[in-house]
Amino acid sequence: MSTSAASHLPPAYPERAAWGTAGKLRAWQADALQQYLTARPRDFLAVATPGAGKTTFALRVATELLDRGEVTRVTVVAPTEHLKTQWAEAAAKVGIRIDPRFANAQGRHGSDFDGIAVTYAGVASKPLLHRARTEAARTLVILDEVHHGGDALSWGEAIRDAFEPAARRLSLTGTPFRSDTAAIPFVRYEMDSEGVLRSSADYTYGYAEALRDGVVRPVLFLSYGGTMRWRTRVGDELEARLGEQLTKDVTKQAWRTALDPAGDWVPAVLSAADKRLSEVRRHVEDAGGLVIATDQTSARAYARQLEAVSGERPIVVLSDDVGASARIEEFAQSDARWMVAVRMVSEGVDVPRLAVGVYATATSTPLFFAQAIGRFVRARRRGETASIFLPNVALLLGHAGSMEIERDHALARETSDDDDQLWSDEEGLLAAANAEESATGELEGSFEALHSAAEFDHVLFDAEQFGLGGLPGSQDEEEFLGLPGLLEPDQVAHVLRERQKKQVGRGGGKERAEAVSAHRALAEHRKELNKLVSAYALKKGQPHASVHAELRRTCGGSELATASSDQVRERIALIRRWFVGRT
Repeated sequence: MSTSAASHLPPAYPERAAWGTAGKLRAWQADALQQYLTARPRDFLAVATPGAGKTTFALRVATELLDRGEVTRVTVVAPTEHLKTQWAEAAAKVGIRIDPRFANAQGRHGSDFDGIAVTYAGVASKPLLHRARTEAARTLVILDEVHHGGDALSWGEAIRDAFEPAARRLSLTGTPFRSDTAAIPFVRYEMDSEGVLRSSADYTYGYAEALRDGVVRPVLFLSYGGTMRWRTRVGDELEARLGEQLTKDVTKQAWRTALDPAGDWVPAVLSAADKRLSEVRRHVEDAGGLVIATDQTSARAYARQLEAVSGERPIVVLSDDVGASARIEEFAQSDARWMVAVRMVSEGVDVPRLAVGVYATATSTPLFFAQAIGRFVRARRRGETASIFLPNVALLLGHAGSMEIERDHALARETSDDDDQLWSDEEGLLAAANAEESATGELEGSFEALHSAAEFDHVLFDAEQFGLGGLPGSQDEEEFLGLPGLLEPDQVAHVLRERQKKQVGRGGGKERAEAVSAHRALAEHRKELNKLVSAYALKKGQPHASVHAELRRTCGGSELATASSDQVRERIALIRRWFVGRT
């Protein structure tokens, strides 16, 4: 092993360096290394956006410490079995021999190795074994994606017990924030101005900085909505347009209806994504695509649909097992068009040729979303962009629009979280209006998807919206799918503006514009009805929900969130008559 070998290491693995960076450390890596070697801390947390080269930085630190004799052993802790192998292969390139097949039953690694790679779950199952190994030699512990140390209370305690004696601990993450308040081991927390404890990184290199430096790709988000229809557990049929202003429960059910493989939404979006991939491959011949599915049944169905669209059978990765790692590696080294996976490819898996993605999962946490998008941003040459196809859901678009915002892990819950702020101001009133619906069984998961239809809505790029929408296969959609595969970020924005201008000039998106106008009118009617209900409830001393329920009983129709404009106007007329004593 040698620092000389590490200094000639490409800045990202596999051996495909980003434009202009091969043969030397990236500026952020060199800066972070200098800071580390100057401070020589026992604990160091480096937060760097996915694709920035955290592995290269960590291995350079390891070679420096090993060559100086400050440590004699390395332990890498990773989230998955696949990542253990990936770390071992990367370390071998700089002469550090890591055993990724180490099992707790062995007790010790072979003399041919300088250390081991284990999973967080493996450490948690035998923390005292790993503590004894750590005490037996001066050990550098590399905690990859360290936020997983807080996945369970027992995990955090086990990892702290196992590695408390370590000579050095280097923690790495691309997404330090979590949706819970479980403390992450060996991470420093400091009080902010609002009295909330937040994680404090020793070095941070965010997506905005990496984008500026050309280290990562810019991302185009292509949003698809459409009409969804499903049946509730009590037998009611509901219909809603994905992307309209709806309650959370209705949006979730419309979203899950869209993802149903038996509907028309998924095949239309997969077809559009395959067209986009074909365009990208005109400029980047080995560009690949990834569909992230919610479950194995959906993944298999999506794979069959992709095969029908593309004429090529996708690689399917269903679980985090030995075979899954081999299939991921097979895809990474090939020029195959598509891979379909269930969640596990969302973090840490290094397939730099991924350029087109379909977010076909109902998982919506900021952490998972950031990890998933991180699979597509690893740049290899100037002008590459990533294209991600999303359901038109406000929560997801909110995550997409805030990619450049730095987040820290907070050890206290806010009075109003990010998710809630992405929903309508009327949410409280709508929740009251829908109270009787919750009581009758309209719970998440209690529905049967009946029909879904896709509609291209818009492109989101650099937090700016482009396009007036269009039907699948229309010229309006084709023009945005046909963006060149190699463009600088400013060129992407320019081309998007020009194509939107052309669409407006020829009257494109007219039908959708009319639908938007109708939607805005309906939203105003709902607001008016809610104000009248509020005033009437105050006057009569009744709960809002009771007034809404009586209006619905008298006038008929569905709940307010899915009622038609005519139904809402009828209720407005009725409650106005109530105010003057008429029925």
